[in-house]
Amino acid sequence: MKRLRTLPWVLLFTLAARPALAGLSAAEALALVRVVDERQRNSGDWKGQFFLQQQEKGKNDLVYDGVYFRRDADDRLMIVFVQPRSERGKGYLRISKNLWFYDARIGKWERRTERERIGGTDSNRQDFDESRLAEEYLARHSGDATLGRYRAYVLELRARPGVDVAYPTLKLWIDQQSRNVLKRQEFAASGKLLRTSYYPHWVKVQSPSKGGEVWYPRELRIFDELEPANRTTMVVREVDLRPLPANIFTKAWLEAQSR
Repeated sequence: MKRLRTLPWVLLFTLAARPALAGLSAAEALALVRVVDERQRNSGDWKGQFFLQQQEKGKNDLVYDGVYFRRDADDRLMIVFVQPRSERGKGYLRISKNLWFYDARIGKWERRTERERIGGTDSNRQDFDESRLAEEYLARHSGDATLGRYRAYVLELRARPGVDVAYPTLKLWIDQQSRNVLKRQEFAASGKLLRTSYYPHWVKVQSPSKGGEVWYPRELRIFDELEPANRTTMVVREVDLRPLPANIFTKAWLEAQSR
């Protein structure tokens, strides 16, 4: 699918000048979604170190340290677990719109769906990957809301026809000042709420490949709406935007990490 990278300057001006209480047209709502994508888009390579903790009622917490790699130009993603020792070398590879899981204990690859729970937590592929909402969804403005000290646009997103996504409907709360996502909800086709995510802390870094700023959520808090006692916290500890070796985005590279 062709990338929707260009945001018409007229829409940007209109969005910036519009009073906060005025409703956004469908075109303006989609323009805002494109801004969200563009702020997070790197255009080159990406390496991030992450911490992941899953809390479930009556169970011991799942805690992981890992590294994830992205090549946004080719829509490639690699997630590798480093700790605990029992999970070291396990990982996920997204390539050609397919998500694969590698179990280093048995040396086996399995294809997984877009809703795959990464490491058995409530996180999934999209929490690590490039934001491409404008490519995958159509948007409409459903009102404004206050979240703490932030005033937010509330947008409803519905999947574009023929596009394979984990959730057919999303709801986004976007800060009217920074244009960063504050809250996100994901729904099944039936309309049932499945996940609610909060983004309490965003960080800005300079990207040599983009020639500008890139924003990413330092912390992500995910709440399982089907099992209310379950929650996942993801923290991105460090990012590196220098070019990566091409062989990182291969099955052979991940298999070699556990040898």
